[in-house]
Amino acid sequence: MRAALFALPLLVLPALAEAQAPRPPGRAEENRRAELDSLFEGLKAAPDDAAAAMMEARIRALWIEGASPAAVLLLRRGVRNLAARTHDEALEDFDAALILAPQSAEAWHQRAQAHAAMGDAAAAARDLQETLRLEPRHFGALVTLSMLQEQAGDAAAALRSMEAALALHPRLRGGRERLRELRRKAEGDAT
Repeated sequence: MRAALFALPLLVLPALAEAQAPRPPGRAEENRRAELDSLFEGLKAAPDDAAAAMMEARIRALWIEGASPAAVLLLRRGVRNLAARTHDEALEDFDAALILAPQSAEAWHQRAQAHAAMGDAAAAARDLQETLRLEPRHFGALVTLSMLQEQAGDAAAALRSMEAALALHPRLRGGRERLRELRRKAEGDAT
């Protein structure tokens, strides 16, 4: 399970690269929200895993897009540090990114993962709460929350969080398997 938590940052790297592209001026936030709405609807009807993965990558890029180029660079470096298991350095990068982009749900989510990797579940939970306040459809934050709840021994809560993530992204990689495992644990069938 801890390996799954460490693998999540690797899914963000392509989105961070895409977020570096210049944004058109004007109604950028309104356009970004409309595109997110469309992509989330598309995820629910994705014909296959490849189409869902493309939509997921674009969603992740849009989550990052509102941040300044400097914040995106800090996020990118933090994700690399998290993947390299230099958690204290990753935490510093995410802290700095949040100073520059406090409205970035993805920055809060990444910092939550760094806290979780360092064993600070309370700090991770606070950051996940902020992530979900800023972006209630953040399926990655719901998966991270599910993992934290499972580690805390609350299989029922972990199951609910995973169900919520899959309601947003039915083709989430590894999601159905994790849901089955959590269902067994929550219903007392797991040993």
